[in-house]
Amino acid sequence: MRVFMLLGLGIGFYTGDTGIIVNSLVSFSVTFVPALIERDYGIEMNPLLVLWLTSAVFLHAAGTLGPYGTVWWWDHLTHTLSSSVVAGAGYATIRAIDEHYEQIHLPSKLFFIFILLFVVAFGVVWELLEFGISGAAEILGGETVLTQYGLEDTMKDLIFDISGGLVVALFGEVYLTDTVEQIKQKLIETEL
Repeated sequence: MRVFMLLGLGIGFYTGDTGIIVNSLVSFSVTFVPALIERDYGIEMNPLLVLWLTSAVFLHAAGTLGPYGTVWWWDHLTHTLSSSVVAGAGYATIRAIDEHYEQIHLPSKLFFIFILLFVVAFGVVWELLEFGISGAAEILGGETVLTQYGLEDTMKDLIFDISGGLVVALFGEVYLTDTVEQIKQKLIETEL
């Protein structure tokens, strides 16, 4: 997937498309985050979690090459997958904090709501970023690297963000337990 992101970067340079260049470069860079987490924090990333993250950024980068404009469901897919990655990171971190600190207790039902609110908040920030970048590009007469299609698109994006969060809220405990344990262990080690 990294190779295809680099090919996308090359296509962006060849065509002079700033959106493809920036999105391919950022997506390619994000694929190194699991290795940095492992190196800097000693938290081993399950290969399926790495594939999950890489797939999200790969599909986003691939979308800038055409599917965002030609495949009606592409944006929905990428929002769902990306928001599930954000929800997974939030879930693992908050669950580890909850289990580590005796003074903190979050009931399971509250975790469910927290994950959904976390994803919505992150989604709103993303949509504001899209709006700001599109607006700045229009004012400056440049090409936008993130496109804002209007209020209806924003609402659909947030609905698909919620669906990604819902998947993690329902299945996070099953698939993220090992990651939660590693984060909890890091919290213990930092207190020593």
